[in-house]
Amino acid sequence: MKRSELTKKMRWEIADKLAEDRLPLINSLEKCVNCRSTIYTRYIKRVIDIVVSLVALIITLPVNLIIGIITFFDVGRPIFFKQQRAGKDGKIFYIIKFRNMRNTKDSRGELLPPEQRVTRFGRFVRKTSLDELLNFWNILKGDMSLIGPRPLVPEYVHRYSNRHRMRLAVRPGLECPPRNLTNKVWTWQEQFENDIWYVEHVSFKVDCLMVIRLVQFALNRKNANARVTAGRGTFMGYDLNGNAINLESVPKEYIDYYEKNRGA
Repeated sequence: MKRSELTKKMRWEIADKLAEDRLPLINSLEKCVNCRSTIYTRYIKRVIDIVVSLVALIITLPVNLIIGIITFFDVGRPIFFKQQRAGKDGKIFYIIKFRNMRNTKDSRGELLPPEQRVTRFGRFVRKTSLDELLNFWNILKGDMSLIGPRPLVPEYVHRYSNRHRMRLAVRPGLECPPRNLTNKVWTWQEQFENDIWYVEHVSFKVDCLMVIRLVQFALNRKNANARVTAGRGTFMGYDLNGNAINLESVPKEYIDYYEKNRGA
């Protein structure tokens, strides 16, 4: 069986097997994470989130109305995309964005890859980060923060090593920008380790620097193009060296194992 023929259900079951086989070893080798806890992280950061998100929602209301109208004519109803994400301590919340992809499916009933479903307007919205504007509502509610690890799907939680699960020790954010700008698509390992660095160093100064990086990150043309064409795939687990991997890096033995045992 080719990897491209695997359905979502199949990929999830292979990831479960990877976690069962490898996480005990990975957890025994990784360094512990010291989550920083200060008055800023416990109280001040949340106050700033409320003030900034409320102002941002008011200012961007006309832009959101325009995007909503164009989205309606671009992809039809519904204009909003709603998906579960894992927040602080793994708590599930719903993230809302404007839709920018059609629901085109293949012969098996599986959705085509995002790059084949995103519309021309959708690419523009992603490239300019306008698809993130509705996230300010999640920030105002307390699901998210301005700066923090990006919220990912709940199915990833049980695949994390103990070290990378600590990215859930803080509220997820609009972005946790790299400390050095890059024009390539991040690997899962690079993103997770950057998230862990933030968890250990979060402060008012760090958040101010991150906001600057976030603006640079969004306005950098090469980075924006990488963001639109991101194709790093699904986070599946870890290799034997403790590096987070996607489907393409899963050993063939796991694909073969699934094929042999799926009918058992």
